[in-house]
Amino acid sequence: MKNSLKNKIEKNNWLNFLSNKYFLILCFFAAWMLFFDNYSYLLHRILDKEIDELNDNKKYYKEEIKKDQHNIKTLKNPDQIEKYAREKYYMKRDSEDIYIIEYEADSLND
Repeated sequence: MKNSLKNKIEKNNWLNFLSNKYFLILCFFAAWMLFFDNYSYLLHRILDKEIDELNDNKKYYKEEIKKDQHNIKTLKNPDQIEKYAREKYYMKRDSEDIYIIEYEADSLND
């Protein structure tokens, strides 16, 4: 039985190559590095996705900072401060009345 198995392995080059101890060690090492190691390929993929998300957040916040800096520059003008207060906070002068009109289409989207 053993002799027939050895003969089959010796005749077939693929089986001879797959049963080589160096090939088996290489396969074990590759599997270890891909899946089980602290620096595995799977962990690197997850970390790369997180880095991409953080870079997207960084771009978003830089744009928001630019918008806020522009708003700060415009609000240094007293007329712009008054306009902003009237539009955002519905402030008024003493002699004025403010009427807020809401449309049905606006309330449905909320």
